[in-house]
Amino acid sequence: MASTGSASPGAAMAVPLTITAAGDGPPGRARPPRHLADLRPCDRRAAAEDLGHQGFRADQLSRHYFARMTDEPAEMTDLPARLRDGLAAALLPRLLTAERELSCDRGMTRKTLWRGFDGAYVESVLMRYPDRVTMCVSSQAGCGMACPFCATGQAGLTRNLSTAEIVAQVVAGARALADGKVPGGPGRISNIVFMGMGEPLANYSKVLAAVRRMTDRVPDGLGISQRAVTVSTVGMVPAIGRLAAEKLSVRLAVSLHAPDDDLRDELVPVNRRWKVAEVLDAAWQYAAATGRRVSIEYAMIRAVNDQAWRAEALAGLLSGHLAHVNLIPLNPTPGSRWTASDPQVAREFEGRLAARGIPVTVRDTRGTQIDGACGQLAASSRPGAPPVLGRAG
Repeated sequence: MASTGSASPGAAMAVPLTITAAGDGPPGRARPPRHLADLRPCDRRAAAEDLGHQGFRADQLSRHYFARMTDEPAEMTDLPARLRDGLAAALLPRLLTAERELSCDRGMTRKTLWRGFDGAYVESVLMRYPDRVTMCVSSQAGCGMACPFCATGQAGLTRNLSTAEIVAQVVAGARALADGKVPGGPGRISNIVFMGMGEPLANYSKVLAAVRRMTDRVPDGLGISQRAVTVSTVGMVPAIGRLAAEKLSVRLAVSLHAPDDDLRDELVPVNRRWKVAEVLDAAWQYAAATGRRVSIEYAMIRAVNDQAWRAEALAGLLSGHLAHVNLIPLNPTPGSRWTASDPQVAREFEGRLAARGIPVTVRDTRGTQIDGACGQLAASSRPGAPPVLGRAG
């Protein structure tokens, strides 16, 4: 995975590093059914016409899905009753089914394990704070990046998600908020982070289309500001350049985790192809093209990457650049050799960055009681896996 709300570890596995971004998975794999959210507004009207309906029926479906957050035919009372089921089945098929839902932080953090049409598992997390609601979404089922401390990386890549499968995670969260199912009363999603399962830039076209659906004005999309969207990556240099050329206002987050190539080769295997200097150079070009500060994600791993000299090395790499460091206390899984840094060591690491003038924060570690780091709940749901630790609350 590219990055997580709180990094998730696991014993290293011999998982092939998957970097190519074409297609939706291995040849011959069935693809999710077409959904309205896969299509641009003009293409939705054409799809409705191909089904023998007037084009404006697609506009009506868009209002139901993106403005009212519903795909239930019975709720579409502005459509003739005889058309509802057929149109919904053709353009609003149910793509994800909630397999498990867990909550913690007095219900303010809600994690959902979704099962796709083919049985593939993906996860999303809704986090409500006093001043915002953040939705963490997955872009792939599994991940091919093989980072050894990441629960998703242990599983390998199953397939890319479709645009509509990505968007559906956000729509489900928006529906829960609008219906008052999250403590704090009705609300709206204000931020989206592509820090769930998968490497977003390895599913480039679908992620880009999902960003557009999320940020298109209602009812063409969800109407969320581009500046409130963060796309993370382990450092796929050509794709970072491609994203910069899109001239979007989304924030880029780079999962660095080490300032030196020797260690990063181990922690983030894609570094064997694109080294630290190349990754950061692409990040600075992105910042220059967009005017957005780059977020540098750094999982704090005890006695692995938390040494004082690495803090100084990281500060040297970032000094003078438009960057902010997110230090992430590692969220360990049972049996892993990777564990979180000692709090005092982490504070010293943070202090050294701050003393060198590097903006730095420590990420809130929400969801540890419910296997909040991405991939942990899916891993626990595989046949023969140990039970999920923690409980809903």
